[in-house]
Amino acid sequence: MSRAVRVCETKDVPAGQARRFSLDGREVAVVNLGEEGFRALDAICSHAKYYLDEGEVDVDFETIECPKHGSTFDLNTGNPKTLPATQPVDTFAVTVDGDDVMIEV
Repeated sequence: MSRAVRVCETKDVPAGQARRFSLDGREVAVVNLGEEGFRALDAICSHAKYYLDEGEVDVDFETIECPKHGSTFDLNTGNPKTLPATQPVDTFAVTVDGDDVMIEV
């Protein structure tokens, strides 16, 4: 059974950026796509075990790029869109309640 957990405030993640938060010992990247809203996914790349939130966010394609080897991940599904990554990362449903960014865990 999933539950909504507050991760951060909307002002903590600037538009077009990603920020990392620790949640119950798990590293989660929250991404602000501006008008398209927020997304959340595992902060650790499935290929290089590097922090995805340190990579570039593409708002138009709704992807994030791992800065280690350049794999891009779909922010909606967690699926890799480019090599070398072949395994997806977990994604989380996001809701915004007032100024709070909530994810389903």
